Amino acid sequence: MTGLSRSALARFPASVETPARREDVRIGIVHFGVGNFHRSHEAMYVDRILAAGHTDWGICGVGVMAGDTRMRGVLASQDNLYTLVTRDTDGTAHARVIDSIAEFLYAPDDPEAVLNRLAAPTTRIVSLTITEGGYSINDATGQFDPHDPDTLHDLDDEGVPRSVLGFLTAALARRRSLGIPPFTVVSCDNLEHNGAVARAAVTAFAERKDPTLAAWISDTVAFPSSMVDRITPVTTTETIATVAATFGVEDQWPVQSESFEQWVLEDHFTLGRPPFEQVGVQMVDDVEPYELMKLRLLNASHQVMSYLGILAGYTYVHDVFADPDLDAFVVSYMHREATPTLRRVPGIDLARYCVQLRKRFAGDSIRDTLARQVVNASDRIPKFVLPVAREQLERGGSVDHIALVLAAWCTVVDSEDLGVPLIDGHADELRELARQDRDQPGAFLGNRTIFGDLVTSAPLNAAYRAAKQSLLEQGPRTAARLVTATAGPNP
Repeated sequence: MTGLSRSALARFPASVETPARREDVRIGIVHFGVGNFHRSHEAMYVDRILAAGHTDWGICGVGVMAGDTRMRGVLASQDNLYTLVTRDTDGTAHARVIDSIAEFLYAPDDPEAVLNRLAAPTTRIVSLTITEGGYSINDATGQFDPHDPDTLHDLDDEGVPRSVLGFLTAALARRRSLGIPPFTVVSCDNLEHNGAVARAAVTAFAERKDPTLAAWISDTVAFPSSMVDRITPVTTTETIATVAATFGVEDQWPVQSESFEQWVLEDHFTLGRPPFEQVGVQMVDDVEPYELMKLRLLNASHQVMSYLGILAGYTYVHDVFADPDLDAFVVSYMHREATPTLRRVPGIDLARYCVQLRKRFAGDSIRDTLARQVVNASDRIPKFVLPVAREQLERGGSVDHIALVLAAWCTVVDSEDLGVPLIDGHADELRELARQDRDQPGAFLGNRTIFGDLVTSAPLNAAYRAAKQSLLEQGPRTAARLVTATAGPNP
């Protein structure tokens, strides 16, 4: 067994692709949120960029959360290397050691080091995977509405930042004062118009600190939108053991993902960019059709499948697609409710995309869990599912699939014996509303922070009450089958 380090790369078996030694890499990208998805996606693309000789684009990863101390330790002990294992739908595995993270800074250790890195003229891109809720933008109002303690601290305190928005704003202020052009901010989170959301968050934060800074940011900083896609489960002890047994690499925190990869990125940058188009990134003028397709088909389908799947006793995504009733329900949702809300997507046949998506979900090689999909559902449901409901209601379309998903979400929240922890920033409020929903069906939809204007939607409330009754009386499989049958055959 070989531990992962630079000195060990030459001893790895031929089945593991290893990087060439790079002495001249310079940091051009700072990334907040070095989790599994970043390491299976953007960091992989940048690794290809560096391998092609474009060595100005190394990554400095930054952690601001207490949980990031583990990443700090693992990367330090492995010379900032990690193993990415991708699996085809037939289970075939491919391993590559990724060498694009040139530095990792844990912000609480040395906030000034982070600010210096952000303010350095060589830093030209700052990218983000800070979760859907990390931008403090209220889904119902579209307004900046911070609640997390670190962001609130940074708004009230002129000292060293603690939050991502605090660091971004302080760094941009420093660059402005030094006469250094601003970096580009690239959101890699699953949000509609994620570039616009990032712009709204940063400028609103800056407005509260210094209106002249906010105006400068609005005028000079690029916030391109992007669509990111690669299913990447949580790393488990089984993942670590499998990488060791299959490839002979002792990696403390490898990443396993599907082989499928997609990154569609708006070509709008303040200080230049790497030649992303040379390594598989699709550079476009307008990312919206692609992001709506992905969010409303892939991300929303994860929500559509997960609560019914949990109630049916399943653990993994592929379990749902081995169940004919739940498989048909998810596919029916894609065709009957999601697809009618989408624009034409250049170069993509939506019906074929749905077939491909189902195949990705049904593969059992990466063992993605339903429990992973329901973490922070109060952030995910409003961003992935409720926009489909709104557009369907506006056009007079059906919301029966979505109503059953919301009823299943309420039932999962209200259950204590399903073995799935409720990890959500609104957990207490959700539990109380789910409890009220037992006697007052529809009470669960009364959370205006989550449901916004849909709180008063008579069609959605009626569909929800019918779905909740069907779910309680018939169970998840039969309730799903009845909705699918009512919707009729897919186009």
